[in-house]
Amino acid sequence: MITVIKNIDVYAPEHLGIKDVVIVGDKIEGIYNSINIPNNFVDISVIDGNKKILIPGLIDCHVHIMGGGGEGGFRTRTPELPFSELVNAGITTVVGCIGTDDICRNMVSLLAKAHALEEEGITTYCYTGSYQIPAKTVTENIKGDLMLLDKVIGVGEVAISDHRSSQPTYDEFANVVAEARVGGLLSGKAGIVNIHLGDGAKRLDYLFELIENTEIPPDQLLPTHVNRNGELFDISLKYVQKGGFIDLTTSFDPNCLEEGELRASRGLKLALQSGIPEEHITFSSDGNGSMPAFNERKEMIGMGICKVKSLYEEVKYAVLEENIPLEKAIKVITSNVADILKLHTKGRIESGKDADLVLLDREGLEIDTVVAKGKVLMDKKNIIVKGTFEK
Repeated sequence: MITVIKNIDVYAPEHLGIKDVVIVGDKIEGIYNSINIPNNFVDISVIDGNKKILIPGLIDCHVHIMGGGGEGGFRTRTPELPFSELVNAGITTVVGCIGTDDICRNMVSLLAKAHALEEEGITTYCYTGSYQIPAKTVTENIKGDLMLLDKVIGVGEVAISDHRSSQPTYDEFANVVAEARVGGLLSGKAGIVNIHLGDGAKRLDYLFELIENTEIPPDQLLPTHVNRNGELFDISLKYVQKGGFIDLTTSFDPNCLEEGELRASRGLKLALQSGIPEEHITFSSDGNGSMPAFNERKEMIGMGICKVKSLYEEVKYAVLEENIPLEKAIKVITSNVADILKLHTKGRIESGKDADLVLLDREGLEIDTVVAKGKVLMDKKNIIVKGTFEK
């Protein structure tokens, strides 16, 4: 199967200008100034890229693909995430995780859901464990899961500085990161530790201590939700100055922003203005996780559901409203994520990479077409071409 995307403005994420992009099978064969397609070649599909922009397929590195929530009882459990929502959001690679509830949701179910999404047409990985330390794994330990389970690329989301965490000591936390580090080395994977940050008083203390007093490199850690309040965000920028990486959550309730909470797009603007390396910033949606609201007694008084569509919406808002250049903004959901997760065939438009691509309308930057593994999964009419869940 050969597909040619003609006359399209390519952001790889670097801006390459108007190009022709050739896809062979599930890979990008090449990027050319212009190619001629002979009339007698009937097995070549052509996509007209006129007045459109091409970016890499989006990577969402923190999604509750089999649902989450439950902090308000069983009725507050959130549902499984359908394939169609991911595709319509432009997401071609997703990393699934377990949150607070690791009793009714477990690693076997998470792996099954990950395989289902893969069979439907997008690339899917997952983290082993959950909020809790010690991590609940499929094999005997974290290293075993990383080495023996192809879907597992890290650990998470491990909760700290949160009243819902298992309240691990620093040594317990450091041991989890150390085991993930070695498991990643032995398996050739990232071994990343995805860290849920609450608004507790310790903030990022464990992370600072780890990178300052151990040999573990900062890219072994990816703390998320750093934009949940202004104080945590300011501390996270200092953490990046020490070499760390941070992840901003894109889901939020526009009618009920918590005190000091920053939109991810605004957080990106402030982070870039502070002068920290742009490659150290990622976005994730926390898709299908719960957005619980707690009172001063830590009692839940309301709940919303995080949406994967927010991932691209916040990047688009960053471009259109915060005036961040497109090639900088899309890095936080493409190349930056691919680099820290060591997904070597993802996140960029270049020869040999996976043919995961998103076409945008030039006017308004709306998602027009989604290509994953070389196949068109969604067209401008928002119709799923391949997949169990059609919208």
